[in-house]
Order: sequence, then structure tokens, then C-alpha cells
Amino acid sequence: MERHFDQEFSKLKDKILEMGNHVQAAVDLAIRGLTERNTDHFAQVHEIEKNINLAHLDVDKFCIRLFARQSPLGADLRLVFSVVKINADLERMGDQAVNIAYNGKDYLTRPPIKELVDLPKMGEEVKTMVRDALAAFFTLDVEQAKKVLMNDDVVDELKNKIFNELSSMMKANPAVVDGALDLILIARNLERLGDHATNIAEAAIFDANGEDVRHGKDKT
Repeated sequence: MERHFDQEFSKLKDKILEMGNHVQAAVDLAIRGLTERNTDHFAQVHEIEKNINLAHLDVDKFCIRLFARQSPLGADLRLVFSVVKINADLERMGDQAVNIAYNGKDYLTRPPIKELVDLPKMGEEVKTMVRDALAAFFTLDVEQAKKVLMNDDVVDELKNKIFNELSSMMKANPAVVDGALDLILIARNLERLGDHATNIAEAAIFDANGEDVRHGKDKT
């Protein structure tokens, strides 16, 4: 017979996965708004972020009720605590998607300074990281979680490449400084999104086997 806790946790899982879908959609629209030069996409990001914020509050309330009614212990308690932290990471991801929309809107007021290649790559990597990190957490798949940690290195490498390229452009042509700074901020927003996805992957590993891989420990 299925435990009542498991039934309630399944509802909580659905809420978190829905938030993850919202985050992926917001990132996708924010990057498309930039590459397609379409501010309507940015407006949609703001609407999605409202849904993420509402879900964030709902999940926190659900977790409080679960503590009060079920008094989880051991592995169950660890799972609920992890969900509380994941919920906070997803809410901050929504904030970062909005920041991309704001910075992207600023960039579109200026003449294009380069073809956008690496930023969309970063966006795709981040979306994959969010999806895989949540899947790893709910299936306790350590290998999938560690793959997310490795993907964060890819995101960081792309960010560094973008920073270096744009820094060189600004030194060579001061007229592109404002646009280059907009793109640098967007790259930083994407990097932070990757960091939040990494937090979820680290939680997945800890809940699966008790291994704490935070603070630069070996990812392999």
C-alpha cells in the first residue's frame, strides 16, 4: 500500500517539475527575444515569471503543511528539505530569466554589434541542465546529476569565451561598449542560471548516496 507521504510528495514533485518547465520556457523566450529581436518574447518572460513566483509560494506552503501533517523523518525529511532549497533555486532562475529580458531589451535599442552564436548555445545548455537536474533529483540518478555538473563547465567556458571576445571588441571600438556590456550581463545571467541548476544536481547526489559534492569537490 502506498504511504500517504508518498502520495503527497508526488503532488509536490508535480509542482516542482511544472516550475522547471516554466523556467525552461522563460529562458527560451528570453534568448529568442534577443536573437529574433522581438520584444514580445520579453513580455512573455515577465508573465511566466509571475507564474514561477506564485508556484514558489505554493510549494513553500505545501512543504510546511507536509511537515505539520506528516512529521517526516530520515530520508523523507531530507527529501522535503531538498525540495525547499530547489524551490528557492527555481524562483531565482525565474529572476535571472527576467534579467536577461531586461538586458536584452536594452541591447535591442542599439545597433547589433555581432552575430549571436555562443549566447544561444549557453541558453540551450542551461535549459538542458535544468531539465536533467530535476530528473536526476526525482529519480536519484547520480550519473545524470554528475553530467549536469560537467555541463556547468561548458556553460562557464562559453561565458569566458563571450567575455574575452566582447572585451577585445570594446578595446578596439569604443562605440560598441554599451551593446557589449548588455551581452556580457546576459552571459552572466546565464552563468548564474547554470549555477542554480548545479545546486539541484548536487542535492540529487546528496539525497541519492549522502555524498556532498559542493564547494569544488570532484565531479567525476
